[in-house]
Amino acid sequence: MTSRHRYAELHAHSAYSFLDGANEPDELASAAVELGVEALALTDHDGVPGIVKHAQAGRAHGLPTIHGTELTLADGSHLPVLARNPTGYRRLVSAISQHNLDAGQRQEPAHDLTTLASALRTDPTGQTEAAAGTCLVLTGTANGPLRRALGDPHRPDTWDLKAADACLGRLTELFAAPDRGRPPSTGPTTIAHRQAEGDAVIGLAVELTLDGGPTDAALTDALTRLAHDHRLPLVATGAVRCARPIDARLADVLTSTRLVTDLEGARGHLPAIGRWLRGAQDMARLHRRRPDAVDLAAELAADLAFDLSLIAPDLPDADVPEGHTPASWLRELTRQGATRRYGTPQEHPRAWEVLNHELEVIESLGFPGYFLIVHAIVEFCAQSGILCQGRGSAANSAVCYALGITAVDAVRHQMLFERFLSPGRAGYPDIDLDIEACRREEVIQHVYSRYGRERAAQVANVISYRPRSAVRDAARALGHPAGVQDAWAKQMERWTSVRPGGLTGQNDEVPEPVLDIAEKLLRLPRHLGVHPGGMVLCGRPVTEVCPVRWAAMDDRSVLQWDKDDCAEAGLVKFDLLGLGALTALRLAFTTLAQRGQTVPDAVTEGELRTSQSGRPWGLHTLPEEDPAVYRLLTAADTVGVFQVESRAQMATLPRLRPQEFYDIVVEVALIRPGPIQGDAVNPYIRRRLGREEVTYLHDSLKPALTKTLGVPLFQEQLMQIAVDAAGFSPAEADSLRQAMGAKRSIERMDALRDKLIAGMRSRGIDAPTAETIYSKLRSFAEFGFPESHAFSFAYLVYASAWLKARKPEDFYAGVLAAQPMGFWSPQSLVADARRHGVRVLPADINRSLVQATVEQREDHQEAGHSDQWEPLRPDPAALSSLDVHDDLAVRLGLAPIKGLGERSAQAIVTERRAHGPYQDLADLARRVSLSRSRLESLAVSGALDSLGVERRQALWAAGVLSDEHGRRRGASRRGQGAWYQPTLPGTAVGAQAPTLPIMTDRERQAADLSLTGVSTQGSPLRLLRPSLAADGVLSTADLADQEHGSRVRVAGVVTHRQRPHTASGMIFLNLEDETGLLNVVCRAGMWRRYRSIGRRAVALIVRGTVEKGDGVIALMADRLQVLPGVPGTGSRDWC
Repeated sequence: MTSRHRYAELHAHSAYSFLDGANEPDELASAAVELGVEALALTDHDGVPGIVKHAQAGRAHGLPTIHGTELTLADGSHLPVLARNPTGYRRLVSAISQHNLDAGQRQEPAHDLTTLASALRTDPTGQTEAAAGTCLVLTGTANGPLRRALGDPHRPDTWDLKAADACLGRLTELFAAPDRGRPPSTGPTTIAHRQAEGDAVIGLAVELTLDGGPTDAALTDALTRLAHDHRLPLVATGAVRCARPIDARLADVLTSTRLVTDLEGARGHLPAIGRWLRGAQDMARLHRRRPDAVDLAAELAADLAFDLSLIAPDLPDADVPEGHTPASWLRELTRQGATRRYGTPQEHPRAWEVLNHELEVIESLGFPGYFLIVHAIVEFCAQSGILCQGRGSAANSAVCYALGITAVDAVRHQMLFERFLSPGRAGYPDIDLDIEACRREEVIQHVYSRYGRERAAQVANVISYRPRSAVRDAARALGHPAGVQDAWAKQMERWTSVRPGGLTGQNDEVPEPVLDIAEKLLRLPRHLGVHPGGMVLCGRPVTEVCPVRWAAMDDRSVLQWDKDDCAEAGLVKFDLLGLGALTALRLAFTTLAQRGQTVPDAVTEGELRTSQSGRPWGLHTLPEEDPAVYRLLTAADTVGVFQVESRAQMATLPRLRPQEFYDIVVEVALIRPGPIQGDAVNPYIRRRLGREEVTYLHDSLKPALTKTLGVPLFQEQLMQIAVDAAGFSPAEADSLRQAMGAKRSIERMDALRDKLIAGMRSRGIDAPTAETIYSKLRSFAEFGFPESHAFSFAYLVYASAWLKARKPEDFYAGVLAAQPMGFWSPQSLVADARRHGVRVLPADINRSLVQATVEQREDHQEAGHSDQWEPLRPDPAALSSLDVHDDLAVRLGLAPIKGLGERSAQAIVTERRAHGPYQDLADLARRVSLSRSRLESLAVSGALDSLGVERRQALWAAGVLSDEHGRRRGASRRGQGAWYQPTLPGTAVGAQAPTLPIMTDRERQAADLSLTGVSTQGSPLRLLRPSLAADGVLSTADLADQEHGSRVRVAGVVTHRQRPHTASGMIFLNLEDETGLLNVVCRAGMWRRYRSIGRRAVALIVRGTVEKGDGVIALMADRLQVLPGVPGTGSRDWC
């Protein structure tokens, strides 16, 4: 009778080995349980990126888990290391982190054995003990140091046993327990005998991995002899790369991708038998010469398995002045901020009552330190002149408002604090900070500096396969030529599936085998990136919790875990997110402050708190509920306005007709994939307009959906539905929220389906209704938007809309100076400003700053003195009226001039401020070192017009005058002793140009658009309008007079091409002419006919049918035609 064997896998790679493992940890754990494997070790390459998911999978499947890694040594060999306990894990992770950070920059790992052994012996606190008690080192597989020393794995007759013996001796000296037991015999040994030998402290084991080839016997004999000679155990492993035999093909494809070849080219690197998980009996048959090595793996595993949850750290201590505790200092800061924002307790007793309640909850949970850390970051931003705004659940907290973390007044808007923080909450609340995108790096580096590299690190972002990369790698693995790979990849949409629904409409057929493999690759981890702004802060070194390495970006260090793993492990993440709109707002508030503008005592429209009077304009001081904001939004006059400037938002605003702040909150959340996929948009609008009765799928949904007219829009509503309709506990509802916000959220939602349906059925909801409710919940899975986020964004919408309506010059200058950002190009922004009567002046060498700013007319610049300051009238086609100021203008900056650059622009401005305006072109060339190409760019762009020289004359002189500043002298071009030898004044021979023809309006406009991306002379179609009108082509404004269903032709410059994945294959184009903007809808079939024209043309003549309704005008296209001769700046395409 065959004896039964035991086995545990001590060497397995998951998909987080990136191209060297084919399965998620959960799939490996599931397969291990099916096979009866007693424990499973995860040994991904050079770190533990999948270890949290591995631990989760072990708990879910009842499988003991072992935590380790396979390290790359300096000679390129690989050394598996397994942690025995939390101390060993901490030392292993700390050793990896220290090795990475010591490099000073991102580079491939190359561990030194001696340094590694020392790190595994030394506790991070400085105490030293035997490494054997904390970690188990394996000698590795074919690429391990021992097997490499042995020689060519395919030629046993050439093996160098002396070199292998020396290598193993070195490893034994460094890692093995000095008091290890007697040498193991070559035959079977009883468990009792092993225990007597003291295996519990063995720090090194010889790893035996076989591939079923002809060298198995020789390898077993050689490694058995080496293990015996050094008194080390011989342990069998599978060097697993996939969970099941069915996954072996995918594992081979990943290997070929890693080697950048096809499967045929990778054949020499593929094992004779697949590297999938095997059970004890299969492993015993494979290792029939040493079956005891299989049993030993199970015995060792019992000593190696432990619960990873033991490693969670806490937050660092907050800065608290002497005499205060964190709780008392938080109360004091809240008191100071509340006095500024609410006034005294007598002036606003309700606010102070709410504040006291929130502070009591915060103190009872022990969270004052968390709030102080967030406040410290916000305070740094304020002191550095960086605009930041709290996002997320912070909008539900009056304390956050008082501390300046958020601009949303939770008291005024009656926000529910318990959604942010409740006495039963287990973890810290979620406060995200939106920071100016261009200055976020300053804040990140401040956090590193304040807490240190060992206690602060950015969170990783797992970059998964997408359709295009999946098809490209699958096609390469199957041997298709590079050109064909690219052609097939380009047919895929960016984010959808690889099947026909994800194709862009081309006819080339992608072979089924390619699609099959690509589908398996889809969403498999590809590599680690950096989270946009997530940072982890710890009270003890985070380098002991998760390996840290340098990111590709300078001075950034990053963990190997994503946000979900960090949350699962108990690490607290702070999101420092970049938002370009905040830069635009800050610049607008800055130009207002520079002109001495402050909050007045009273305003004609809107509400002002008396406590704000006399303070500078800012996010916290704007009038509330200003009707001008809602007039602008209702007219969809939102070009440049944060969050509501997209095509879809502008088409919804006239139908939504916002009248109060909560309407903006709804608008922000409404045009999102979740509500669109859940069929929530049109029902909500119809109900709001009174065209449809407010109904509920079931009475239990009323409490959650009443304020959104029976239509689910927010994540919080879906959580409440789960509680009210399905009987979920608050904790279970929170797991639903986590599922909606996680990667692979569809799968996680589906895992909750049965429980949701069963809960609804038990509460009397019939099966079809329960399924309908679930489908609406599921549609939010990947794109659900929290109400608290919508509130935070809505306030920024309100602020930018208020600036556009009340301070338009500052608004446009801020948005133009903050480019690139937003939906619209600078040319569209300038055209929109001009339509409203806002004066926009071109870049000028003697007037412009580096970026766009607001220029005030000086006393000598009376209207008529310069045509630039002639009175302007708003265009009749303007969608709404703005509070335009005749004495103000937007002056474009110098830096956007193509070929000049920010550094040269700054040099020009600095010199002008120091020594006065430039007198002529020669004076400019003499005072500022500008290359010939930079002078030519200034000349052609018109920035030198104020010097009294026409563009062609300036261009003529640029080449000669480029040497006026002098030639650089010195031994080294970069040497400190370098100096300039100027030319003699007046010796620039040839600088005076002959008589040259003056540029025409069309030539000037083309030059402006080419070099600056902006023309202050209006749309290029203005010059073509007479010929277009004669041909019967209408302007955008003309469509207002056309009947619904009329067939017309319209011309415009293409500003956008979009293909939302929620639009059933439709393409949306946006056209712009001198009168405004037009949304053009192209059906899928029509787009296929005109695809080459639609994708490439700068300007189009579109024939189609007018669609009008609720103040929205669009054109359903049936024909596209190129409009030639129109200069453009390029469109912003998502198509």
